[in-house]
Amino acid sequence: MGRRAGAEGACVAAAARARAELGHPRAARARGARVRVSVPLSVARWLEGDVATADGFADPAGAAVQLADFLKGLQRIPVPDAGHGLSRWSLVGRDEATRTAIRASTGGVLADAMTRVWDAALAAPAWDGAPVWFHGDFHTGNLLTVDGHLSAVIDFGGLGVGDPACDLMVAWTTLSAETRPVFRAALGVDDATWARGRGFALATGLNAYTHHGATNPRVAAQTRRQIDQTIADAACTL
Repeated sequence: MGRRAGAEGACVAAAARARAELGHPRAARARGARVRVSVPLSVARWLEGDVATADGFADPAGAAVQLADFLKGLQRIPVPDAGHGLSRWSLVGRDEATRTAIRASTGGVLADAMTRVWDAALAAPAWDGAPVWFHGDFHTGNLLTVDGHLSAVIDFGGLGVGDPACDLMVAWTTLSAETRPVFRAALGVDDATWARGRGFALATGLNAYTHHGATNPRVAAQTRRQIDQTIADAACTL
């Protein structure tokens, strides 16, 4: 609990320093009755805004740069010493579940295309840089906008340290074919990290679709777009 609270505090500091100047959840002090719970949690103040959508930005290219700036600010925060327990999000650890989800899909050409995306992600060289902070769940559902402009990043429950590729999922959940190159250039992403990020986007999209697509039309539409975007992007490079 203490490690997580300290890590989230560091992440909030990164958000504040990022050139994008996006908002972030601020802890609220509870008053009155106390409720006993069995899991760690925090209470944050409400942030006004609408959930970001790929076609809802007033300045799509500017939003792409803001997202890159936020991640650069996050990655500049010093990483704690070893033993922090925050390393996570291994692509290899998702292999079995992802291939199972691909096999359970419609099959044929679509399954083959998803397999190529996934194989390329696993074949890409691993992250060999210093571990950095990542948000861990950096997608459209955790971004808020006001009047079409990015206003906040929320939900730091997936905060961790390691390979930053997982945060690139935002490129396929929130951006378009026209704004992805803007985001990538602003962040300075190499080919291997981009391929791993595309794999994370595919894996998380399949996971969400498998578990929620049948009961949540919004999630179904979003994750279908996410999967389609990874396939289309890979078709231009693989």
